Amino acid sequence: MALYRKFIFVCTGSDCKKNGCKGLLKEAKDVIKLDDHKGKYKLVKTKCMDFCKTGPVVVVSNEVIKKADKMKLKMALDAHK
Repeated sequence: MALYRKFIFVCTGSDCKKNGCKGLLKEAKDVIKLDDHKGKYKLVKTKCMDFCKTGPVVVVSNEVIKKADKMKLKMALDAHK
């Protein structure tokens, strides 16, 4: 089993599902498989994080990313190398 240094939490609550968290999960998997990030992150699906109006929500290294998309996630991962 690989050792992971950091976690990426993706909210899968009902409001985040309405706002596209399923697609965001697929995009996050693609991003963490890139050579720059491969093996450094573990993707964790969570229940509601109480940021319902600003979903989908992602947490990377204690940074909450509201209305997350692939570009915001990639920028956050690059910032926390």
